[in-house]
Amino acid sequence: MNKLISIVLLVVGVMLGVMGFTASDSVRSDVSRLFTGEPTDKAIWLLIAGGVLTIVGLIGLSRGGKSVLS
Repeated sequence: MNKLISIVLLVVGVMLGVMGFTASDSVRSDVSRLFTGEPTDKAIWLLIAGGVLTIVGLIGLSRGGKSVLS
């Protein structure tokens, strides 16, 4: 069961990272970057959450534990 949770965390983390990257490349983020020098808060939080979940998922997969099928 632990491996299954790790795989889910990894997949969700990658999805959030992609969404954050897409949001940071949007017109809204470009306007925000023009005035503040940074992308929107939403893009930043999506990238951070995606990175954290991806790392947690990878750590969970690298540790020994129960397999998905057992």
